[in-house]
Amino acid sequence: MFSLLLGLDFQLFVMRDKVVVITGGSTGIGKALAEEFGRHGSNVLITGRTKENLVLAVEELRKKGITISLFVGDVGVEEDNRAMTAEAIRLYNRIDVLINNAGISMRAAFEDVDLPVIHTVMNTNFYGAVNATRYCLPEIKKTKGSIVGISSIAGIRGLPGRAGYSSSKFALTGFLEVLRTELLPFNINVLTVYPGFTASEIRKRALNENGIAQGESPRDEKKMMTAEECAKHIYQATVKRKRSLVLTAQGKIIILLNKWWPALADKIVYGYMAKEKD
Repeated sequence: MFSLLLGLDFQLFVMRDKVVVITGGSTGIGKALAEEFGRHGSNVLITGRTKENLVLAVEELRKKGITISLFVGDVGVEEDNRAMTAEAIRLYNRIDVLINNAGISMRAAFEDVDLPVIHTVMNTNFYGAVNATRYCLPEIKKTKGSIVGISSIAGIRGLPGRAGYSSSKFALTGFLEVLRTELLPFNINVLTVYPGFTASEIRKRALNENGIAQGESPRDEKKMMTAEECAKHIYQATVKRKRSLVLTAQGKIIILLNKWWPALADKIVYGYMAKEKD
């Protein structure tokens, strides 16, 4: 019983007064992460390209007693990341955790998609994380903190109709593995998160073959893990300084099949994704 209570105390207080930067923090998993870290006492800075969404998120979370600020910027633009880091230091004097969450998706067969769509997805999902990490890293080295990357099951197992998205998440996975190894002497933890399908806005904003947001999800969002549940798991993994986190039973099964029975995984994944509308 004592050890259980001690563990609960650790969970409650270890992130108190830590400074957490979350890219893409105005909606979905990013917003849920801001609330989860914030309710454990962290000081949060969320970023995004749309000021109105950021303001709404900050107003809502401040009403819940969370210490949170915003920065309007595009992770795909290098200079915006330099300014984001400077703003975090101006507000809070340090950075303990960077969560590379900003991401967009796409949905189209590779032979149909305009190639600039893939470039756009890669610029946010991969280069966005590279940019943010590059400028936050010197501060995280000072605090011996954590770098978290929100990859995807699609970053382990390629998904049909998601060539740009899967490619960007595979690249992110590799980038985080390099960081984890290079930063061993500095006691910095690097956590790669592999969510399965999670209820969020990402599918509504996914780009079609022409680079236009499709506007509605092709899947039943009600059957997915919620962003809030996802955020709780990510918070706990960050506190425990884990190296990886695979979410949803479905995701774990797909990874297992892909490792041991790849040909079967090809057929199962194709059949599953082919059931999507249109």
